[in-house]
Amino acid sequence: MEQKPTTIKEIAKRLNISFSTVSRALHDHPNIGLRTKMRVQQLAKELNYEPNQTAIFFQQRKTFTIGVILPELSEAFFSTSINGIEDTAEKNKYTVLLGQSHDSEEREKKIVETMKNHRVDGVIISISKNTVNYEHFESLKKYGIPVVFFDRIPKMNDIHYVACNMISGTIQAVNFLIKKGHRVIGMINGPEKLFASQERKDGYMQSMTKNRLKFDPSLVVNSDLTLEGTQLAMEELLRSKRKPTAIVTFNDYVALDAIQFAQKRKRKINKDICFVSFANLPISSYSAYPPLASVEQHPYIQGQKATEILIELMNKNKDDNTQTEAYYKIIVESQLIPHVKK
Repeated sequence: MEQKPTTIKEIAKRLNISFSTVSRALHDHPNIGLRTKMRVQQLAKELNYEPNQTAIFFQQRKTFTIGVILPELSEAFFSTSINGIEDTAEKNKYTVLLGQSHDSEEREKKIVETMKNHRVDGVIISISKNTVNYEHFESLKKYGIPVVFFDRIPKMNDIHYVACNMISGTIQAVNFLIKKGHRVIGMINGPEKLFASQERKDGYMQSMTKNRLKFDPSLVVNSDLTLEGTQLAMEELLRSKRKPTAIVTFNDYVALDAIQFAQKRKRKINKDICFVSFANLPISSYSAYPPLASVEQHPYIQGQKATEILIELMNKNKDDNTQTEAYYKIIVESQLIPHVKK
């Protein structure tokens, strides 16, 4: 027969003391004498007593659970960021509930609803590349659930976020290519709706202008980040009247797809055409022709800082309804990492 778990009431009955005294003794309350504490804790150990987490959550109005929504865990960037999130959450005694949007706005909405119903204490989100409606994020605010965005940030006012400096990163990337003698530089950017895509374009324009090079809008093309989207973008750039000798790509995955496409079109990599990308993923080192350099976006640090901010927000008094909340807007500096072939 299955043994029922020991309760505080059973311990109180055996020791002939009140329920509240047992509860306080188990939590080392200073008003309970040492002898009583020892009696209660010893009996609890003998009876294999375990705290009722549901009751504790109800009493404290917390579940000690953080919801995390990412586009794709299979991407090295996001798997690294979740390490930063989980490590920080564990240090603060929080559990992580993870969901993947797979870059679907509808799936993202459903995950938000599920996490809200499971009463997570807060949510960390990197939005889907296809998300254009932000009502599901606003609904979390209405329920008093704090939200921190990272990496992929929605175009919303009054939000907490952690992001990498994409403008600076793009300037570094373009300057790197200019120093290598390139003057006609193309860009395969991400979806226009992504804030990070606009930042990359701004950095590209700033670098070209500062170096007194012509900004040609036809050399900046957008991709939906799929293989097919990258191939279409490469096709457009290679057909351009001003043939680019170098291309800055949205990330390393796009770079590898673009390099493969260029090879099929008989372009010699790092001779006829060169590439610089973003993310600095380990996978690039296994390629025969990796990008010349990649912009490090520090995913672990982004995940870590986003979690630290969320925990601070969750620890604030939930009954504090003041409208003077300061919003965290943390920018992590990017770093161009040259890839030196051994």
